[in-house]
Amino acid sequence: MESFLVSTGIVTLAEMGDKTQLLALLLAARFRQPWPIVAGIFVATVANHALAGAVGAWVTTMLGPDALRWVLGGSFIAMALWMLIPDKLEDDAQPVTGRFGVFGTTVVAFFLAEMGDKTQVATVMLAAQYPSLVAVVIGTTLGMMLANAPVVWLGERMTRLLPMRVVHVTSALIFLALGVWALVS
Repeated sequence: MESFLVSTGIVTLAEMGDKTQLLALLLAARFRQPWPIVAGIFVATVANHALAGAVGAWVTTMLGPDALRWVLGGSFIAMALWMLIPDKLEDDAQPVTGRFGVFGTTVVAFFLAEMGDKTQVATVMLAAQYPSLVAVVIGTTLGMMLANAPVVWLGERMTRLLPMRVVHVTSALIFLALGVWALVS
């Protein structure tokens, strides 16, 4: 249960103000069809985080416990610093729907935007730290949905309600605590 709850909380916080959350806002504003967008975000997240979780689980088989502890501790601390850098959506990231429709466009755009993203890296690290890959992937997926689905339905009002700087600093402190905990435990 700990792996599920920690994964959900970390990814929810890490996703606030992230480029994929900005992409969710862009898709909602452009297409105004929340159900296919939310469904596309869900499918893309499950696929992306399952792959990331598999990489994290594989890493645990390749590294010994001491090396893994240092890699995880250092990675969580690096993630804490990364959280302090706000994401921006590139100007050329305008999604264009064609034969894929809103759902397919969302799946492809979200899957690609999530590659190398903070939440994907966090999923790799969490899967390496916790023994339950399924709990981590379900938790990180729920975290993504908790952060992105309201943005699709509530739009820009949602992003104005939350002070992003406070969210980013809180996330950074949590990642820092996890990094220190991984190093000393």
